[in-house]
Amino acid sequence: MEIQPETKKLLEQLQQKFDGIDQDLNTHLEGLLHSEPITYWDYIQTDALLSLQIQRTNLPDEMVFIIYHQINELLFKMILWEIKQVSYHEELTVQFFSERLMRISRYFDMLTSSFNIMSEGMEIEQYLKFRNTLTPASGFQSAQYRKIEFASTDLINLIDARFRKTIDRNTSYEHALEHLYWQAAGKNFKTNKKSYLLSAFEEQYKNEFIIFTEEYNTINLYAKFKSLPKDVRENSDLRNAMRHYDYTVNVKWVMAHYNTAVRYLNHGKEPEAATGGSDWAKYMLPKYQKRIFFPDVWTPQEIEDWGQDV
Repeated sequence: MEIQPETKKLLEQLQQKFDGIDQDLNTHLEGLLHSEPITYWDYIQTDALLSLQIQRTNLPDEMVFIIYHQINELLFKMILWEIKQVSYHEELTVQFFSERLMRISRYFDMLTSSFNIMSEGMEIEQYLKFRNTLTPASGFQSAQYRKIEFASTDLINLIDARFRKTIDRNTSYEHALEHLYWQAAGKNFKTNKKSYLLSAFEEQYKNEFIIFTEEYNTINLYAKFKSLPKDVRENSDLRNAMRHYDYTVNVKWVMAHYNTAVRYLNHGKEPEAATGGSDWAKYMLPKYQKRIFFPDVWTPQEIEDWGQDV
C-alpha cells in the first residue's frame, strides 16, 4: 500500500507526540486494531446519565423537579469551566475575556428562562406533597453555585451587607465564610445558632470552600478585570459583558428563582419556609443584600438602586 503524503505527515506528527511522552508509536497503532468505534451513547454516557433520576415519591411531577435541578448542576459545571479559562489565562485580551463572559451569561440566560419549567410545569398540589419528603435538603446546598460566586468576585462582595465593614483582606477565610450573605438563610446572628440545613452543608463543603476561595482570591473574574491596564478596563465591550453577567446572575436569575418560590410557597398565604427551613425571602432578594460581582462597572446610583426595578 502506498502511503499518501498526508498520511506520512500524520505518522510523523504521531511519532513526535509519543516520543515526547516516552511511548512507543507502534504499540499505540496496534491498539487501534482492537479498539471499538466510539458511539454517541458511550461518549455521552447516556445510560449512566439517565439512571440518576431516583424519585422519593410516586408523584409524577417529582421527576420534573429532579431532572430540572440536575440540568442546573450540569450548567453550573459549564460555567465553572469557562471561569477557569479566564482565571488561569496569563495574557488576557478584551476579546477572550468578553467572549467567555458572554458564554457564561448565555448559560445563566438559559437557567433564568428555564424557570418556566418549574413555575408552569409542575402542579402546586403535587409539589407541596413531595417537597415534604425533601426536608431538610435545599437548592441552597448547591456547592457548585457557591463556587461560581467565589470564582466571580472578591470575597468581600459576598459578605452579608450588615458585616462588610468588619471584614477585610486580613480576615481569615474561615471567619469570612461565617459572614457570607447566604448564612442569613440558616443562621441566627444574635445567637449564632445554625440550622441543620447550614450545618450539614458546611460539614460537607466548608474545608473545600476555604481551599477554593484561597485559590481564586487573586484570580477571580473581578480580580482579573482589576489587574488589566486602565484602557482595557474601560473597553465598552468588556464592561458591557461584565454588566450583563452581573445583572443576569444577581438580579434576573435570583428573581426568577424567587418568583418561582413565591408561586409554590406563598400562594396567597403567609410565606412558608423553604424545605431547608431558610428565610428565603430575606436572603434571596437583591435589594436586601445588593450582591454585585463587579462594583467598578456600575455607577453609585445604579448600586443604590440595585434590584429595585424588578
